[in-house]
Amino acid sequence: MELIPLANPFNAPVYHADTVDSTMEISRVLALRGEPHGTVIVADFQEAGRGRIRGRSWHMEKGSNLPFTILLRCAGIAAIPPALPLRTGLAVALAIEDFVPALAGKVMIKWPNDVLILKTGSAEKTQAAKVAGILVEANEGNAHIGIGVNVAQKQFPDFLRDKAISISLAAAQEIADEKRFVLLEKILARLHAEIEAAGSRADDDLDWRSRIEERLYKKGEPVSFAEGAADSNKTINGILTGIGPGGELLITPDGETQARSFITGELLIFR
Repeated sequence: MELIPLANPFNAPVYHADTVDSTMEISRVLALRGEPHGTVIVADFQEAGRGRIRGRSWHMEKGSNLPFTILLRCAGIAAIPPALPLRTGLAVALAIEDFVPALAGKVMIKWPNDVLILKTGSAEKTQAAKVAGILVEANEGNAHIGIGVNVAQKQFPDFLRDKAISISLAAAQEIADEKRFVLLEKILARLHAEIEAAGSRADDDLDWRSRIEERLYKKGEPVSFAEGAADSNKTINGILTGIGPGGELLITPDGETQARSFITGELLIFR
């Protein structure tokens, strides 16, 4: 693991490693070591990257993509910014558009922790694929934000071909592997601004929610939603209404007039 000279608005070190089990686990070690707020660990490849749901992993080619974790030090659990996965998703989406302006307006946020890109030539929002995933874990006053972005990858396994995309494929342009560090700097800049806003009086509740809802995948459309744990088999059909003040998903079930809020679950079937 080595220090690399990247711009980090958190004024904290950025560490780079060739191959790790998980940048999230390295971030925990760095926290115990006393590294400051905003410390980043980025790898060329992680062997045990995982998603929000147990059993799901992140598949990425070595050196072509961007797996990293950033350490946030807060005064306690209550001081962690609300809806942090969604706000991180907003920062990542904006940074991708900064990185490739041709993708402006095509990068969406899928509740609760994915970033999607609308497929080229698609007239319907349903034709989108995942370009980034976010996992936030907290213990005491530390929050570890794990982010994986598909940057320059050209191919995906058959079972992911329709579900995953890279920035390179979405933009139909070559992206040199080393350019992923330029994207990292842009994500850090956007995330720093989002977190700074979350700690200020200017962070009006409706403001951050409206900024997320502007690019919230399937907002205002019929959805099927698996409530609770992934294996609960409890499905809600209705209209995706928006985001609540704590980042919860708002759905108005079929046959009802009032939105219900959900804090756990997954969008499964797009109707």
